[in-house]
Formats: sequence, structure tokens, C-alpha cells
Amino acid sequence: MDESTAFMRDDATLAVFDSGQGLPVLFQHGLGGDEAQVAQTFPMGKARRITVECRGHGASALGDIKPFSFRMFAEDVLAAATDRGFDRFVAGGISMGAAIALYLAHHYPDRVAALILVRPAWTFTAAPANLEPVRTVAALLRSDSIGEAKERFAGSEIGMRIRANAPDNFASLLGYFDRPKAVAFASVLADIAADGTGVTQAQAAALTVPTLIIGNERDAIHPLACARTLADTITDARFVEVAPKAADKARHFAEVQDAIATFLKSKTIRSLFPS
Repeated sequence: MDESTAFMRDDATLAVFDSGQGLPVLFQHGLGGDEAQVAQTFPMGKARRITVECRGHGASALGDIKPFSFRMFAEDVLAAATDRGFDRFVAGGISMGAAIALYLAHHYPDRVAALILVRPAWTFTAAPANLEPVRTVAALLRSDSIGEAKERFAGSEIGMRIRANAPDNFASLLGYFDRPKAVAFASVLADIAADGTGVTQAQAAALTVPTLIIGNERDAIHPLACARTLADTITDARFVEVAPKAADKARHFAEVQDAIATFLKSKTIRSLFPS
């Protein structure tokens, strides 16, 4: 199976991608990402994967309901998964997608059988400091013309620091200025970067589902410390450190895909979904 369809959800039409066969996996993109980002990260042919492009991302509409939140995005993707017959599944994602998966694991424990958290950027607090660059981009998009906003960010202290220490993050942040409807998307950036999963450290520690957590160094938006904190908190979580994208993109994606594939084919995961 490999198809893309539209899913009606309240006030928005969402794009849903359904590919592969086998284990049911709901796997979400990061903030500003889309299906292409997931396809680059998730190992092809290792499961039946559903990805919903969140409101304002990819081909999905922004909708009229505000503010944007993890609860909104999580309930959108859960509704789409239910529509596709995913009653119990592996939940995972990249950055924002990892936060959505964590939200689902806590708030819908009967639905989530296992977790895959790739380059998490949120742990247990709202508006984490590592998301300040995203909030800065959103504020500039709202106050200046797009060209001026981009120039101001690139020349700012925070922009120059990220450019020097995490060039891959810097390129992604500049990409927010170049996307279609960038000013409208600033609301998504501001709201999500100021939000949290609503999962406390104690609640995360109470999770008992098999969990894979993937992190890397040289990443200002997704600090390795976030991944390690989650790995130290969630019971029996497996932690894998991969090559930074900033150092070697090809190696980074190969190692992420290998870690996910190994996790999905483990006896622990297979036992959760008997044929």
C-alpha cells in the first residue's frame, strides 16, 4: 500500500500518507516538516506507516481554530489513524513528531504499544529554551517584511551563534522565511514552540511501553541532553546516539533508519502485534 489521501478534520483538510505493510506505525514529522522529511528518516518497507501532515504543513490546511497546540495536532493524527483502522500502534516522530508521540503515549495509553522518539526537542516543560530561536523567527515574521525578517535573524546574536555551532539548524531556521505563506505559518511556529506535551517527568517515568530514543550532538534545537533525559526517565528505554546531520547527513539518516528498523524487528515489538 502506498497512497495519499485527504482527511477532513473539523475545520481543516489534512493530507494523510499511508505506505508499506506490516506493523502499524504512526510516525510524524517535525515543526515545518512534511511527509518528505519522514520518508527520509523512516526505513522503507519495514512497517505500514501512516503520516499526517499537521495543520499548515505540506498539503494540509491551516484551519481556523487557534491557538495551535500539541493536543490539537495529536488528536488530528489520532483521528486519522483511527479512520485508517489503526487501533493500537507504534507511535513515533521527529522533533515535534516525537512530542506528539509522547503526548499520545500518556494521554491514550490503550492505543500506543511502543514509542520511537527521534531528535526530541521537548521533555517536560512548555516553551523550552532550545526552542527560543523558533520563537524569534516567528516574532520577526510578524513584525517585519519577510526579506527584512530573514536578514535580521541571520545577523542577530542568536542567528550567528547557531550558524557557527549548528549549521544544519541554521539552514532549517532560514527555511521558515522561504516557505509559502510564511507569515501565516508564524502562528504555528509561535504556538508550538511555546507549548509543551503536558507530560510530567513522573508521568513519563510511569510509561511502560518499549521505547527507542535517538539523539545526536551538534544540534541546538534538539539537544542531545533532551534525548538523554527522556531515555533516563522512561522505563527500559533504549537510547541510540547517531552521527549529527551537521557532520554527515548521509550517515545520519542511515544510522537513524538502521536503529528504527532494528527496533521494529525486535522480538519485543513483534510480540505486541502477533500475526
